[in-house]
Amino acid sequence: MNRDIRYNQKIIRYENNTLFTTFDDYVTEFPLTIMINGEEFATIICSPTNLKELVLGFLASEDIILKRQELKQLDIDDSKGFAYVEITYQLHERTQLSTKRLVASCCGKSREFYFQNDAAMAKTSMSNIQLYPEQILMMMQQLQDESATFQATGGLHNAAISDGQHFFIHRQDIGRHNALDKLYGYCIDNDIAVRNKILIFSGRISSEILIKAAKIGVGMIISKSAPTTLAVQLANDLNITAIGFVREGHFNIYSHAHRIINVNEKNEKEDAES
Repeated sequence: MNRDIRYNQKIIRYENNTLFTTFDDYVTEFPLTIMINGEEFATIICSPTNLKELVLGFLASEDIILKRQELKQLDIDDSKGFAYVEITYQLHERTQLSTKRLVASCCGKSREFYFQNDAAMAKTSMSNIQLYPEQILMMMQQLQDESATFQATGGLHNAAISDGQHFFIHRQDIGRHNALDKLYGYCIDNDIAVRNKILIFSGRISSEILIKAAKIGVGMIISKSAPTTLAVQLANDLNITAIGFVREGHFNIYSHAHRIINVNEKNEKEDAES
């Protein structure tokens, strides 16, 4: 069963001192319950796209699957809103988490068990990627260009993962964590290394988003919005380059600026090669 990520429906609009009938797009909110080895584990409130990737990324970032081989089977029944997961071990052998949690789509502390495993799963980046400033601007523009549903509804978070040149995958969701989990799940499902990849994100770089980037294992995250103080501290500690306010030809580098090549250095290199 295919579900639309957005709906167009008749509404009443007030404008210029007048009430009138028109149509408007708004996003779909979809509950997906994850069953692990026959037991209910979590319900994720999400957008109904790329659900396999979402489940894979969610389980990996929450320390349920440490490697692809631990997943025996994953079936999605989106007509009923269930993901059936079989893993090679019993869940209680690795985690003490209780079952039947709700993972809401809202911002803030949307995961009640968020802090139980972030320290263990957050990776210090070993990335050696380096980018020119115009690559940063290009990737953010590409994210904007891919975000047609957001432009129509204003109700989605957009994210992408890229190598800054040829590889670019875009995902969207009503939940900001979900959008990143879909990208992580795509990389897991397609055996794509993330060490020298960049996350491009539409929203604020909070501490939760920075930790999510560290769990995925990337070395850089860029956003058109602002970072928080704790996110910058964590980025410094975890060797992640955090870049914010990427818009209108400029951006701010908040941590580990060595990964961004100075324009003067680029010009000198080009002069030497010519």
